[in-house]
Amino acid sequence: MLRSGAAAPNAFTFPFILKSSSALSLTPTGTQLHCHVIKFGCHLEPFVQTALITMYCRFSSLENAHKVFDEIPHSTRSTVCYNALISGFIQKSRFSDGMLLLREMRAREVPVNAVTILGLVPGCTAPEHLDLGISLHCLTSKYNLITDLAVANCILSMYVHCGSISSAKKLFHEIPHKNLITWNAIISGYSQHGLGTEVLDLYQDMQSANICPDEVTLVGVLSSCANLGAQRIGREVEEIINRRGFGLNPYLKNSLISMYARCGGLARARAIFDAMPDKNLISWTAIIGGYGMHGHGDIAVELFDRMITARIRPDKAVFVCVLTACSHAGLTQKGLDYFHSMKSVYDLDPGSEHYSCVVDLLGRAGRLAEACRLIDSMPMGPDGPVWGALLGACKIHKNVDLAEFAFAKVVEIEPKNIGYYVLLSNIYTETGDSEGVLKIRVMMRERGLKKDPGYSYVECKGKTHLFIAGDRNHSQTKEIYSKLEDLVKGCREKEYGEIPSNNVSVHSERLAIAFALLNGNDSERDILVIKNLRICGDCHVFVKSVSKLVNRRFVVRDATRFHHFSGGSCSCNDYW
Repeated sequence: MLRSGAAAPNAFTFPFILKSSSALSLTPTGTQLHCHVIKFGCHLEPFVQTALITMYCRFSSLENAHKVFDEIPHSTRSTVCYNALISGFIQKSRFSDGMLLLREMRAREVPVNAVTILGLVPGCTAPEHLDLGISLHCLTSKYNLITDLAVANCILSMYVHCGSISSAKKLFHEIPHKNLITWNAIISGYSQHGLGTEVLDLYQDMQSANICPDEVTLVGVLSSCANLGAQRIGREVEEIINRRGFGLNPYLKNSLISMYARCGGLARARAIFDAMPDKNLISWTAIIGGYGMHGHGDIAVELFDRMITARIRPDKAVFVCVLTACSHAGLTQKGLDYFHSMKSVYDLDPGSEHYSCVVDLLGRAGRLAEACRLIDSMPMGPDGPVWGALLGACKIHKNVDLAEFAFAKVVEIEPKNIGYYVLLSNIYTETGDSEGVLKIRVMMRERGLKKDPGYSYVECKGKTHLFIAGDRNHSQTKEIYSKLEDLVKGCREKEYGEIPSNNVSVHSERLAIAFALLNGNDSERDILVIKNLRICGDCHVFVKSVSKLVNRRFVVRDATRFHHFSGGSCSCNDYW
């Protein structure tokens, strides 16, 4: 156009060519075009000014963007110009500058529109910015912009990212016409905050509203299936993935691996992993973590070594998985070798989570003195999980003195974490120290702490059933308790183990197992129970005995790992 001389560029030409320059990241070309804008007298045209501001923002040259903005007379600074610079500031994490521009807009009575809000709200994605996000929500209501679905969805996502799930839920129900983005925002938010049951309810509501899920929806649903052990719904999601042609999506494949591994379907998780043509670090982490949770440390280690051979560089997350796997399987030296290789081979500084794993590794092996020396050598201050790992090791080896020392340290850091009080109380109970048990009870009462109720999930005939410790609200309560008594009686007659019948017979995993046996779960399938707390010793003996009595396989996922019970034994070898 320039060479032909037939026509000169004008205010209609430059916005397109400036946009193309920024899209291609051609910084020198963009600067030359700015010179042409001035040369041809188009620098006062509003659309050209906006295009220049947007281009410089895309080039991360906010100073030049601001210079263009400052050259615009106050009387002609339009909403579009403000929006372009605000968006640039927010995208480059200069949130305060964006808010100052909003203040200037309002002071000069420049109209605020939906694009203004859509530019600002993404800057409020951290909990510390929640108050500003709420202020922007109020502003949208004042200008009646909340009726714009894009704005409503943006604010909904902001609440989710800030962790304000109650506000997100309230806004979600206020949106009259929800689209896929609306549903995805709330499902993802609930999933990230561990509200699995609510996610599955929302997913069902979404289907009832004839909204077709996409990959984002299904990742959130699979994550919740993993948390709840809802393998049936997970299998349905896999069918949808295959039917909709999403099978090549690596996020979904990795989510499927994690879901099946955490729902007890380790063989299916491995089949999906093996079939993946391109395995990324997340794929390896998911399968290694799965084998570790199931107590197959030898396979987890083999997979980790294969990953290294495949030239996949490990990160800190996969080291947590392989160290945990070594700990659960008693592979002490192998775990220590991996821990030392983090810095020496991969230049990764171990975090407190890695030290926690190694303290657990050494503690389970009875090397408590080494565990203490490792804690003393930490470059950062030991946190709650590190001292908690030591406390857990003291329970295994009934070391009361060291347990009391670890407890004193951990409650300084996490004074309201009930688990540590319960752990020390259990140590006192196992060592016959009734005064110690009473001391912990008094301490908890004085601090206003109550033990978290134990609960378990079991899936039966396509529906997930929840049982709480001592639960008597189920419609089959009478039959469940009768079945429990029969199981205890049968195990005693066969002398399969010393099973207390009264004080712990109402633990939630027992109720779940009795219910599953009563309701005729497929005898060829394992009965999977998901428990929120660590399984106690008495219940561990109970499930081992019942597995032999009824000749069934039971899989219990507690707070730390999987236990596979069959023929009177457990995969953990009583080491958990």
